Amino acid sequence: MILRQLEYLVALANERHFARAADECMVSQPALSEGIRKLEKELGTPLVRRGHAFQGLTVEGEAVLKWARKLLKDQESLKQEIAALQGGLTGTLRVGTVPAASSTIATLTDKFARTHPEVNVNVQASLRSVDIIRQIRNYELDAGLIYAEPQDLAGLVVYRLYAEQHVLLTAPGMLQEDVPASWDTALALPLCLLDSSLRGRKVLDQKLQEAGLRVSPRIECDSIVTLLAHVSTGNWASIVPRQWLPPLGELPGIVLTQLDDPEVTSQISLVMEDSKPLTLMSQALTKIILETFPRSEISLSRHDKH
Repeated sequence: MILRQLEYLVALANERHFARAADECMVSQPALSEGIRKLEKELGTPLVRRGHAFQGLTVEGEAVLKWARKLLKDQESLKQEIAALQGGLTGTLRVGTVPAASSTIATLTDKFARTHPEVNVNVQASLRSVDIIRQIRNYELDAGLIYAEPQDLAGLVVYRLYAEQHVLLTAPGMLQEDVPASWDTALALPLCLLDSSLRGRKVLDQKLQEAGLRVSPRIECDSIVTLLAHVSTGNWASIVPRQWLPPLGELPGIVLTQLDDPEVTSQISLVMEDSKPLTLMSQALTKIILETFPRSEISLSRHDKH
């Protein structure tokens, strides 16, 4: 067994097509197919369900795939550690984030990239928490910003970064000066909000429903930029977590109003694999986390692996 054969299997599982997997590995399709057959022969079991086209992996193939991803990740970490000893950290930091943290992730990735100039950073935004956790466990991501769901975090290191605080965004003059800001006032405005399928929006709906309130936006989207663009027209208001806004800088023509009662909040956490030893990439990211967020706002909890 060689790591190259494991790489072929991972590429085939990702692409679900022999030709595309071969292109990804920069080999011919016959070479990729032969490499996987040699792997099957050595392990003594079929790994791929074959027909006229790729039909998926066998049960044994799925088990081997998990090990293949881990071994390839360990190989990458080994190369990074040797390179770091010779001159500095290299490689790629792969981070995922839920939409509600797609701007605040910049507070970490900006500092990380400046601190480690030889490391590339790849950010996948607009992922669901469950997808981020799955990709970390499959060694496809190094870390991710999620809505914390403790029952889903077995075997991961969890940094509780902050709790969201919601604010109302309006154009100047949209709110009457003599009318106190309240959720009732905010919900009566023409609203542009996150799509109702997203976790951040579900939290908002649930908390308001518990308080006997209901939100009915005219416009829904999955992009922070799109929300802000609608507010900047002067015709729409939005409700977003305050933590979205500092990384975006000044927002000319947009007024922020705090919304406190009822309190609508969710915990945003950063998660990564609880590997031993911790990879140099994870160690470097941990250092940036502790420098960027005050220690009083961070707790570290490890959950036993299943």
